[in-house]
Amino acid sequence: MKSARSWLAALAALAVWIGAHAAAEERTAPPQWIASWASGQQVPEPRNALPEEDLRDATLRQIVPLTLGGPRLRIRLSNAFGTAPLEVRSVTAALSAAPASARLAAGTLRRVTFGGRDRITIPAGAEYVSDPIALAAPAMSHLAVSLYLPEPPARQTSHPGSRATSHLVHGDHAGAEDLPGAKTIAHWYQLSRVEAESDAHAAAIVVLGDSITDGYGVQPDTDRRWPDHLARRLQANAATQNLAVINVGIGGNRVLLDELGPNALARFERDVLSQPGVKYMIVLEGVNDLGTLTRDAPVGPEAHQALVENLIGGFRQMVARARDRGIVAIGATIPPYGASSYYHPDAANEADRQAVNAFIRAPGSFDAIIDFDTALRDPADPTKMRRALDSGDGLHPSLAGYEAMANLVPLELFAAHWTPLIALTFDDIPVHGPLPDGETRLGAIRSMAAALKEAGVGEAYGFVNAASIAREPELGDTLEAWRSAGYPLGNHGWSHLNLNEVSAEAYIGDIVRNEPPLRRRMRGKDWRWFRYPFLAEGDEAGKRAAVRRTLAQRGYRIAAVTTSFDDYLWNGPYARCRGRNDEASVGELERLYLEAARESIRRDRDLAKRLYGRDIPYVALLHVGAFNARMLPRLLALYREHGFRFVPLAQASADPAYASDVSPASTPEPVGLGARLQARGVAAPPARSFTNTLDGLCR
Repeated sequence: MKSARSWLAALAALAVWIGAHAAAEERTAPPQWIASWASGQQVPEPRNALPEEDLRDATLRQIVPLTLGGPRLRIRLSNAFGTAPLEVRSVTAALSAAPASARLAAGTLRRVTFGGRDRITIPAGAEYVSDPIALAAPAMSHLAVSLYLPEPPARQTSHPGSRATSHLVHGDHAGAEDLPGAKTIAHWYQLSRVEAESDAHAAAIVVLGDSITDGYGVQPDTDRRWPDHLARRLQANAATQNLAVINVGIGGNRVLLDELGPNALARFERDVLSQPGVKYMIVLEGVNDLGTLTRDAPVGPEAHQALVENLIGGFRQMVARARDRGIVAIGATIPPYGASSYYHPDAANEADRQAVNAFIRAPGSFDAIIDFDTALRDPADPTKMRRALDSGDGLHPSLAGYEAMANLVPLELFAAHWTPLIALTFDDIPVHGPLPDGETRLGAIRSMAAALKEAGVGEAYGFVNAASIAREPELGDTLEAWRSAGYPLGNHGWSHLNLNEVSAEAYIGDIVRNEPPLRRRMRGKDWRWFRYPFLAEGDEAGKRAAVRRTLAQRGYRIAAVTTSFDDYLWNGPYARCRGRNDEASVGELERLYLEAARESIRRDRDLAKRLYGRDIPYVALLHVGAFNARMLPRLLALYREHGFRFVPLAQASADPAYASDVSPASTPEPVGLGARLQARGVAAPPARSFTNTLDGLCR
């Protein structure tokens, strides 16, 4: 595994380079189309082909699993193996009400057009992509694509191993909400891909394989292939939710010769390189090449050697072609199949497998590896699969085996698209701290909102203390300016009380008193986020419980904090230094501010990885102030330099790391990553204090 670790390190370095160069282009990058689902296309075997009469005057409704969501979709119809033009009419798309059903989710039916027309004729050997479909589809949802065929294809283009139920009725019923009495078949026909509109961070992982990847043994409509499990893992991790998994496995497929479907090299351009947004390729092929060599009769040593050499040559071709397109090539070792009665391998076949796997593991052969062989083999007999992970045929993993395969894939392989996420929140509106002469609170708010807009930050909650507005009504303009920029407001308590110093009753009253200004300005939008002033959640359990109980009753979520560097400390020194026209000291303040921010990013990410073994989506606590307004453009650029993507507070807070923070009804944990780490008996590195240095400036 040493070689695997070295390639992971290389990928991590590549990720840093990509992140640094992509940040400058991100703000202007247009949306892009990413493959969300696709399947390997082939001519169906006679037992899997539909009779011609079934596809004459017929509506075919097919259900496919999407691994990446988006606000708009496109579908691709295929006549790749047709021998004559294929006419298709009345194409529709909708979210499926249930994967095994022909019923559509209410209100989601959309007509699909091609160049503005509702019918197309696809030439023999061609594929057609639709116009964009205004249908928002979540990741891991199921899409129902219906198409009406007046005449059957001259030769069908299909994916027999769909492990999904398709529905067939005669007549044009593409727009029907359901197809009662439809004939059902577990194959896909004439449909090759669905694409989702996504942002510049998204990408696709294409898995090229045989029946192990295609999901042999998986029951229809259950989505339990190993790439399905991998897609769910990626979606469960906020840092990798921008990755799709595209399964182009074909049962019986071989690298070098046609068997079931075109050989892997022949279909490589269409099934791998042409997938929109592909940035990673996983190759798990070769067992059928090895097994068929001697399935029917033994062969001599020369034939064994030639097969190994040719198979390695085929892998080299795929890797070279992938690298030419900037695709990270990941090799998967071939699992043991020594107990297969279908291939009945002997010692020579096992030697061939070991030789091919040695090539896959060798540094430089691929950009990284996934060692399925080591994970699946029986320690007592490495030529065979572990019994608990074997389907029973000695060749294909069981359902538990497929899940184990997916869990084995290190998500760090996709480091170049492992994007740390951060939600920005700002406390103390109307504005914290003193102002230099000539600056206003309204000006600071407007400046900060403009910087956020310029950086492409879509959401940033501003937490309000409205007491100062009651004293100075003109400060209400600061709230209006924040809202006019499109940013939401949350509750920070009427007068910024410290729960450690007042009663629960007084504190709750302060929360409730702060609600009318929020309700009035948010106009039905979500303002029920609460940020504890001073991050103080109470100096005794009863007080803490009483406030949390009230927050839960009033429908609040708690805005936790997982990264902060006490940025408010700079506002006072800035006002002093500006008052003295001491530009040199202002420059020192700027340097110290960015230094503190860098150290905070490093420390807080380190704490998160110690606690959770990964980057979590961070919630940043910042403050509205004069110096913060001056520095915000540079701070946002600093976050981008470190690879951060800005996300809404609710998205960051949905991560399991915030389970006890967000819900007031849950049992609270210590506040902050450092305190939480110490509660587990691990000493947290101390945060550097800048207080004395800042206090000494411009005195």
